[in-house]
Amino acid sequence: MSAADAVTDSLAGLRDRFAAVREGRPADYIPQLALADPDAFGLALVSMDGHRYSAGEAEVPFTLQSVSKPFVYALALSALGLDEVSRWVGAEPSGEAFNAISLEPGTGRPANAMVNAGAIVTTALVPDTPDEPAFDRILHCLGRFAGRGLDVDEEVFASESATGDRNRALAYLIRSTGTLPVDPVRAVDRYFRQCAIRVTAVDLATMAATLAYGGVNPVTRERVVSAEVAAGVLAVMATCGMYDGSGDWLLRVGLPAKSGVSGGLIAVGPARFGVATYSPPLDATGGSVRGHAALEAMSRRYGLHLMLNPALPGSTVTLVTTADDLPSAPSGERGLRGRVGVVAAQGAIDFTAAERVLYALDESGPDGGPVVLDLHDVTAIDSVARGMLHNGLARFTADGRRAAVVDPKDLLGPVDAVRERTGRDLPRHATREDAVAGCARALAGED
Repeated sequence: MSAADAVTDSLAGLRDRFAAVREGRPADYIPQLALADPDAFGLALVSMDGHRYSAGEAEVPFTLQSVSKPFVYALALSALGLDEVSRWVGAEPSGEAFNAISLEPGTGRPANAMVNAGAIVTTALVPDTPDEPAFDRILHCLGRFAGRGLDVDEEVFASESATGDRNRALAYLIRSTGTLPVDPVRAVDRYFRQCAIRVTAVDLATMAATLAYGGVNPVTRERVVSAEVAAGVLAVMATCGMYDGSGDWLLRVGLPAKSGVSGGLIAVGPARFGVATYSPPLDATGGSVRGHAALEAMSRRYGLHLMLNPALPGSTVTLVTTADDLPSAPSGERGLRGRVGVVAAQGAIDFTAAERVLYALDESGPDGGPVVLDLHDVTAIDSVARGMLHNGLARFTADGRRAAVVDPKDLLGPVDAVRERTGRDLPRHATREDAVAGCARALAGED
């Protein structure tokens, strides 16, 4: 049990809330997808610090399908640049279904890279050389987004290929306008294989978090694409990622997102997190019913709408150390106080900032010892973050660890578990240093 498990609790609560939803059904136009367990429901979240949280069937493998589109678009942008890719594929919302004949009058360009027509062209744009075939580039790139090697579900690929006449027809139609740079048969075969790449919800959350982190995988710390490419992909996801439901999604959920007919769904909080769900029953637009409901509820509950919260300036956690390493620690107090960890935070604390504080609490303290949480430089804590910190601190102390809080502005409010552990009311000292020292002495048994 850890303080940061409060994030897992939130995901588990969303799963419990929507697991009983029975609307929708798995895709059956690709026969292999119809075999998916309709009760499977997993959620995963990856923070900008690379911390991974999950609930339910988050490790169940399934195929990417259309969730592959933004990442292959990122690969094409990286290889060719925005201007060249835009010659072949537009970036305007189509307002139509994912498999619609959505071509620009006059040029024949597909409307955007998130519908099938545009994705087929985008996949065809990936450089194909004897030294590095196009699909090998795609598989390698998507693996870098996920932070591990990925493979293809050959049964789903075969099923998709056997029933993919509409996509072949789209490819031939695009080819007739001169906007498909390779043979239609090869283009569609490569696209089907891309869609059949196998992932889990945890993989998808990591891939989404890489876009959120400006193209850097927060788990592996590898730069996968440039910040400019990541921003361009998120822009297209925000306006086009949910097909003919994109406008309503952006209004209600407010996060760049992409759905897939296997039941996968990703959403991105730029500079904050990547989140993914897996649940096979789909709605009329081809999106996961439970996933859509869970992410909408999550966005509302935690204030995640892109238009609500600007990015936080600077780091939330400014110090993780032990009390006797503080510059103000008197020499006579060193030793006993060295058994006490200190976590200091600053600025306004919201969902993302609270997650960082909770994780720092788990990582602090010598050998799992007591910790002082210093909120002296915190300016505000919203209601969601306050609840997360209360829950996390309660878990922290329930796990046998002792904690105290320096909170001169009383932003956190009563935290009974922490006060019970210190054995007295929290001190109100004139300076931050004195407050931390007083709490450290109490936790080390000096007071």
